[in-house]
Amino acid sequence: MNQPVRFGILGCARIARRGVIRGIQTASMAQLGAIASRQPATARAWADEFQIPAAYGSYEALLADRNIDAVYIPLPNELHRHWTLRAAEAGKHVLCEKPLALDAGDAQAMVDGCRQYGVLLMEAFMWRHHPRVGLVRQMLAAGELGELRLVKMDFSFQIDLADWRLDPARGGGALYDLGCYGINAARLFAGGEPEAIHTQAHLHSSGVDLTLAMQLDFGGEITAQLDCSFECPYRNRLELVGTRAAVELPGGVLPPATPQMIVRQGAEAELRSVPEGDQYREQVEVFCRSIAAGRLIEPAEDGLANMRVLDAVRRLAWKR
Repeated sequence: MNQPVRFGILGCARIARRGVIRGIQTASMAQLGAIASRQPATARAWADEFQIPAAYGSYEALLADRNIDAVYIPLPNELHRHWTLRAAEAGKHVLCEKPLALDAGDAQAMVDGCRQYGVLLMEAFMWRHHPRVGLVRQMLAAGELGELRLVKMDFSFQIDLADWRLDPARGGGALYDLGCYGINAARLFAGGEPEAIHTQAHLHSSGVDLTLAMQLDFGGEITAQLDCSFECPYRNRLELVGTRAAVELPGGVLPPATPQMIVRQGAEAELRSVPEGDQYREQVEVFCRSIAAGRLIEPAEDGLANMRVLDAVRRLAWKR
């Protein structure tokens, strides 16, 4: 039996508290060994709260810990490249929050650096690992939906206009924070990369997008219609429409405690229960199995392809 992967966390971020700490601590193949913050007291407080053995007052100190095999990086977007490369140099595998980087050039450097040092890099799209996503993919493969034609997703919530996510230097904007999920979903279910992209955006005075709508065309047969916003009410819905039936995932990438899906065929709508599952834990399990195998195990990916589509969307939206 393989030894558990010993994790360290670089940064005390909300997403770590929301699900990833629990995911690591409950995964059968993982152990959470350390957490770091640039404020030593914060690291110590989180270590005490979550019963994490070691707390460090710098990210460098955690990377120097020989008892750590892999790191989870939930830092702001502009720090992903630097600390991924530092972790790779230290021989640590990297699970990095989305979006992977500020642009595809940085993402390529991260992928290349991890390959150079023989460690794995995985983008932390937790939603891919929920059991109902696997069920939907089985439905598609079995032809239950017919031929896939549409992937539709909306994701929005309102933020304070002083939020750092409106700072372009930090990788701000609704596309990077929310729209990346829709792009990731479209690519996963379409099984490829878009061949044409159309966009429309409403920009903040800082230059980042407050609201953005996009259409991605996959080879003329599958179209993704996606939108994201920091100024609209909360919405989080994902739907796949085929020639025979459609399936909707209520809650989108953040399923409720009792997950369900709605299957529509003709005028009939069937509400189906699906197995409960912690998508954060399942994400960690896939990452650990990938480390054991020496390669990323599908549906995981390193994030470079998703970043390339994000770049293309931004170029088109900002031209208008």
